[in-house]
Amino acid sequence: RDGNCLLCHALPETGATFMGNLAPPLSGVGARLDAGQLRLRLVDSMRINADTIMPSYFRVDGLSQVAQSFRGKPILGAQQIEDTVAYLLTLR
Repeated sequence: RDGNCLLCHALPETGATFMGNLAPPLSGVGARLDAGQLRLRLVDSMRINADTIMPSYFRVDGLSQVAQSFRGKPILGAQQIEDTVAYLLTLR
């Protein structure tokens, strides 16, 4: 259930073979966005773009297409969000 950024984003620095191309590449994201901007995108990307395909990794209210067993449960916990933000900030 943990997020997997590479499903939608490319990140050549990882050396991973299969990466998504549905969303912008993450290379250099730490130079383009600050911690708050990254956190908002992870927590609730719909606040920036209502039509985004990126899931809200922490928000649980107001979501309609969530399996009953996952309702009220964030995809990532608060510490996981902070760890992801810290990692993304290193991508310069």
